[in-house]
Amino acid sequence: NHQDYYNNFVLSYLQAENIDANSSLVHTLKNGRKVVYKRDLIPTFKLTKENLFRFCRDHPDVMQRYREHLEELEKRGEGHFIGREDEGLIAEALITAIRNIQPGNNNASEYHRLMIGIVEFLFFPNLLYPRKEVEINQGRKRIDITMENGAWRGIFYDLHEVRQLPCSFVPIECKNYGEDVANPELDQISGRFSPVRGKFGMLCCRRFRDRTTFIERCRDTFKEERGLVIPLDDDTIIELLRFAGDGQRNDVD
Repeated sequence: NHQDYYNNFVLSYLQAENIDANSSLVHTLKNGRKVVYKRDLIPTFKLTKENLFRFCRDHPDVMQRYREHLEELEKRGEGHFIGREDEGLIAEALITAIRNIQPGNNNASEYHRLMIGIVEFLFFPNLLYPRKEVEINQGRKRIDITMENGAWRGIFYDLHEVRQLPCSFVPIECKNYGEDVANPELDQISGRFSPVRGKFGMLCCRRFRDRTTFIERCRDTFKEERGLVIPLDDDTIIELLRFAGDGQRNDVD
């Protein structure tokens, strides 16, 4: 909920940030250790929707750690509920963040980091445990993001159980290009597939001038039994985030 995220993640981050900057809020203890008290941060960063929105937008890495924290609680049987209001706040922050990243190689790492948070938010709890830059084939290839398929119903379950398409792991490639992705990028992700890892993945990119043609290329790849690739451009991602933020997660699936 808002309070848990604010107390244990936002304020903790701001404590570390102020210590690193040696701000006026830093106190030095007798043993030399530097501390910042949360009570001193609260007047400057109050618990409001506006402040949390800006923080989620500017620090998607902290939101990712919060999601990991919730997963740990679930595994220990200490379920933690995220309310619809919280989901709406997170979704709007992620929409703003993706709109603020310019296409191009200079921002590729920032886009990659943001996409980890976005795909985890969108597909939790069906896709879990995102891992960045996973090496395969003795390090000769690398996958931008890999997630584990933990679904027990819905599309990610049906792909394996009904369609007989292996997808224990889902590779996700991220392309922050200013132009359309094409056959080389499609061939790259299909080259990450295997019967063991799975034959379903996602290709995240910024925009399509000709989405229809790329969908046909994905269809050709699937017909040739080289795997199923789902393209996720900004417009599609934003639409899915709005579904999630409005409490319509069934539409995301």
